[in-house]
Amino acid sequence: MRKTSQRLADDREIIYYDSAAVGLRQAKDFRDIGSVTVSSELRRDPLLGMWVMYASHRQDRTYLPAERDCPLCPSTDDHLTEVPEHDYEVVVFENRFPALKAPPLETVRAETVRAEQAIGALVDCTGASLLAERPGAGRCEVVCYTADHNAAFHELTPSRIDLVLEALIDRTRELGAREDVEQVFCFENRGQEIGVTQPHPHGQIYAYPFITPVTERVLSTVAAYRQNCGRNLFDDVLDAERADGSRTVLATDHWTAFVPHAARWPYELHCYPNDRVPDLPALSGTARSELPEVLHDIFGRFAGLFDTPAPYIAGWHQAPARTGREDFALHLELFTLRRANDKLKFLAGSESGMGAFANDIVPEAAVARLRALAV
Repeated sequence: MRKTSQRLADDREIIYYDSAAVGLRQAKDFRDIGSVTVSSELRRDPLLGMWVMYASHRQDRTYLPAERDCPLCPSTDDHLTEVPEHDYEVVVFENRFPALKAPPLETVRAETVRAEQAIGALVDCTGASLLAERPGAGRCEVVCYTADHNAAFHELTPSRIDLVLEALIDRTRELGAREDVEQVFCFENRGQEIGVTQPHPHGQIYAYPFITPVTERVLSTVAAYRQNCGRNLFDDVLDAERADGSRTVLATDHWTAFVPHAARWPYELHCYPNDRVPDLPALSGTARSELPEVLHDIFGRFAGLFDTPAPYIAGWHQAPARTGREDFALHLELFTLRRANDKLKFLAGSESGMGAFANDIVPEAAVARLRALAV
């Protein structure tokens, strides 16, 4: 793999990931674009104990452009885009309309300390303000899988998926080392039903300055299980699913993909390495080399669920950069909110208001459908 870092016209970083056979990337960005004024802040909900991101500039981001106006396609002589090169394999660049963008590090440090002191005082009941806030530090990146505007992840070759993984591994390692980042989340939203604003095949990376609420809850549950049972909860759940077998969709020497016993979504698949690791950079050996074929298989199954490709969210759940790494297990969660060809699962009152899910499709029925879609 060859990695080449360049700068766009507004000084955002763009990084090309290429096979060794590809030449150097040297095209310049000749667009006359001004910098987007980024206003990103975090406010803490004192009842739920979670940070909420605010980024009002994102109201002006590009929305469902025509193919001829796509900002993620390679540049042409007539249409200059976010990617100055006339072709590419995999490319990553800073989001022009990010939910998170770090101010100067000195500001981040001072404001983070102030927010932590306020939260600590709240816990100690010393009369601190309930209205804690801090800058929306961190970084948001776009990951383009291919120059082909009309492709999809399941249509990529295993070798291209391998290159995408190399990019995600590199970005996770680099972003996780930043002082203003606590957790790195690599994900893809696919389909207008999900809320995608750019149809070109791509994913995103959020480097958060906090540990996300889902991960915090999982870490708490895992810690309690360790204290009570002396074992790792991720390991025991995976062992239980593998031993039961009724919800397993794919099993290799090093990976297991299954519909979870308590799936919340109509079709939901979790994919774990059989030997626990905390994050993508920790993968090695045969587990790493098997992964492109595994992903090609499971994304292909999802593509065949309905008359048209299923809208989905796919996310790599990774350990925080500095907390809980000894017990957290890397895994992919892939799910669709479509429950039939012409029906969506909407997160209405119970789900959105109370976080209490009701599913129309039992996991064993979802497994039967996914097993039948072997590619």
